[in-house]
Amino acid sequence: MPAALPHNTDSFSLIKRLVADYLLPYKGKVLFAILFMALSGGMTALIAALMEPVLDDVLFEAKQHMILPVCLGVAFAFIVRGLATYIHVLLMNKVGNSIIADIQNQLFSHFVTLDMAFFQNHPSGELLSRVTHDVTVLRATIVGCLTGFGKSFFTLIFLIGVMLYQDWKLTLIAFIVFPLLSGFVVYIGWRLRKLSKQTQSEVGILSDILSQSFRGIRLVKAYGAETHEIQKVSDAVEKVKRLNIKAIRVSALSTPVNESLVGFIFAAIIAYGGYQVIGGHSTAGELASFVAAFSLAYEPMKKLAKLNNTLQSGLGACERVFAMLDRSAEIYDKADAEVLEVERALLSFDAVDFSYVGADFCALSAISFEAKPDTVTALVGLSGGGKSTILNLIPRFYDIGSGAVRINEHDIRDVTQDSLRRHIALVSQDIMIFNESALDNIRYGRMDASEEDVREAARQAAADGFISELEHGYDTVLGEEGVKLSGGQKQRIAIARAILRDAPILLLDEATSALDNESEQLVQNALKTLQKGRTTLVIAHRLTTVQDADQILVLSRGAIVERGSHNSLMALGGVYAKMYHAGMKSE
Repeated sequence: MPAALPHNTDSFSLIKRLVADYLLPYKGKVLFAILFMALSGGMTALIAALMEPVLDDVLFEAKQHMILPVCLGVAFAFIVRGLATYIHVLLMNKVGNSIIADIQNQLFSHFVTLDMAFFQNHPSGELLSRVTHDVTVLRATIVGCLTGFGKSFFTLIFLIGVMLYQDWKLTLIAFIVFPLLSGFVVYIGWRLRKLSKQTQSEVGILSDILSQSFRGIRLVKAYGAETHEIQKVSDAVEKVKRLNIKAIRVSALSTPVNESLVGFIFAAIIAYGGYQVIGGHSTAGELASFVAAFSLAYEPMKKLAKLNNTLQSGLGACERVFAMLDRSAEIYDKADAEVLEVERALLSFDAVDFSYVGADFCALSAISFEAKPDTVTALVGLSGGGKSTILNLIPRFYDIGSGAVRINEHDIRDVTQDSLRRHIALVSQDIMIFNESALDNIRYGRMDASEEDVREAARQAAADGFISELEHGYDTVLGEEGVKLSGGQKQRIAIARAILRDAPILLLDEATSALDNESEQLVQNALKTLQKGRTTLVIAHRLTTVQDADQILVLSRGAIVERGSHNSLMALGGVYAKMYHAGMKSE
């Protein structure tokens, strides 16, 4: 399956997709709003039309009986226009913001279904920028264009109707400027769309730099790198600033050009209309009505030109958002994938080869072993040997290149990812603590677990003691990435999750590395109880923690170079024995 689906990036295709996928579900509200846009535009045209009786009947001919009807007509037009504008602006803003909410929800839902390789290639700051900044630009486009275009379009149409009624020849003269304005608007829009894409890309880079700096603030301060980080952010901010200023400069070009062209046309209208009035071919009221209609039409013309600028900026963001939505996961369920249901798991690797995308070396080569229920398989070796890669292949975070990974003879590529991962509990050395309560952090292991189940898991993980001493006990919010906890406490929260998971396969990646001796002993006892009847794979750098493992696999450069029990490997006097003796000396 391809990483990304082909998609059209021309303006018409993007707008068509926006309308079809996101606007049509709200077509009832949109149609209702359009009626009020038309009503608002009609009232503006009525105001212009009423200028003729104001001048001819009231001011010049002093028809007293016309004063009240004309005044009431003008007041009525303004009141109705105000109410109609309020209603259609409210409706279209609701629709626009609903569409943005739909896109944000769809984006995040899509992101979390993609595989790990996607997240390796796209930093979190970039993804955050897509969901927030890009969609914010899109919000301004959708809300502004939906509201502004409809009202300006109807207002312009009705006002042109008034102008044609008053003098069709003068109307043709007035709109000679249209082709010139249209060409210039298209050019400005093209420039802005290009700048918009560049700006949003730089904002994504800025978001990623900020995210890394905040997450690594301890390292920044420890190494006195504040100045370096400030400079990186300053450079990124400067790039965004320059692009924004350039976009404003391009967008602002439309104002002097529009004003100049309209100024010439306005002068021509007054000159031609003046001669017509002096020659007795029309009245002052007719000319005033025409001038009023043209003046009022100039505003929606300007808005439509600016809306094109806004639209093109938004389409740049739209293109980036759709590019993400059109990506598909490289790891996916087969059409006939089965639901895995096993109570005891026999895990086997059969001649597995694996390489990371873009790497010029093999991360795993011809890996074969079996891990039986109620046994512990330890993976040891120097960094880069392939230990974590093996653990990542079991839940299908990545797919193997060749060979097979099986659970009870089921190739894991033939079962659904959801059912596969329900059979696995993982404790990684990269511990994630959410900015939620201790209770919710542990319950992440099994969302439907009762509070008593959570507390029992915490007790088994030797976490109940310190959690109970927190300010609000299990309801204490632990802060972003668990800032309120020590490293050992975070690890015990993660172990409690795995205990609560109660899955037949247990994956432990340095699960006790951050614990003090007392806590480690408590957790080791809990893990021994948890491991009973389960298939356990454990990565350990301290070899003293895996001496009791049923089998130990020694990995080097992606291959198993030794395997056996602790005693047999020590007797062999090879790689494992040397690592063990070196570890004992360091301790």
